[in-house]
Amino acid sequence: MQLQVARIGKPHGIRGEVTVQVLTDAPGDRFVPGTEFVVEPASAGPLTILSARWNKDILLLGFEEIETRNEAETLRGAKLFIETEELGEDDDEGWYEHELVGLEARVGSEVVGTIAALTTLPVQDLLTVKTPEGKEILVPFVEQIVPEVNVAEGFVLITPPPGLFGINEEGGAADSDETAPAEAGDDD
Repeated sequence: MQLQVARIGKPHGIRGEVTVQVLTDAPGDRFVPGTEFVVEPASAGPLTILSARWNKDILLLGFEEIETRNEAETLRGAKLFIETEELGEDDDEGWYEHELVGLEARVGSEVVGTIAALTTLPVQDLLTVKTPEGKEILVPFVEQIVPEVNVAEGFVLITPPPGLFGINEEGGAADSDETAPAEAGDDD
């Protein structure tokens, strides 16, 4: 099985290093010199780590196959995968993005959209729910708001706080009487 662990960003410096968006909770184990990644698109890989270092909160990777900034630029947007057999039954702590994307997002029995992405942040993760109208709603991926993830049946149950799905819509929580413009003729 292949597991996505990173997405390559922009080049850093002139020696072929790149920034990466880390998509694993164990970067110290995944990004060590000598590790080989399967790359999507396949034409960009495979890639083998030469160096890995942190610059503030950004992981910088150097690859044996990439020596210049111009070569690094061709990798922008590529996805890094590892071959893994270690996703066993003991891994009940969380879900990977590839397991969640495409699942129905339900509030009660009503389908409100589909999961489009999982964004991993230091404080909490966010699910991006794409509504049938094409809007994207960010939902905090915490147990109080997302009490059930059922990959086998293809859905995520959401118990949103009031206004979460209406916040960017007309008449939603963002539109209150206090912020509404005065009607013409109110100054009589």
